Amino acid sequence: MDEVATKIIDILKKHMKEPRDDIDTSTELTALEIESLDLAMIVFDIEDAFGVEIPYNANEDAGDFKTVGSVVDKVKALMADSGSDAASASA
Repeated sequence: MDEVATKIIDILKKHMKEPRDDIDTSTELTALEIESLDLAMIVFDIEDAFGVEIPYNANEDAGDFKTVGSVVDKVKALMADSGSDAASASA
């Protein structure tokens, strides 16, 4: 598991009432029984940790946030986009 995935899993565990040790990228978020307020805090922590901004409606898009792996992929895509934006802004 890469650093982004590990960090996201740590953030998820921090906000779970009963953290589990069996979370990996294939774990479905619905299986984690995360409450909506906790989900909001998770999104804020992910944004802070990776310097990205997750679109407000992203948690409603089942494709973006179905599994831990899909969250990791979305964060990596946002990081890549913000990197290219920064590069084009400085050009």
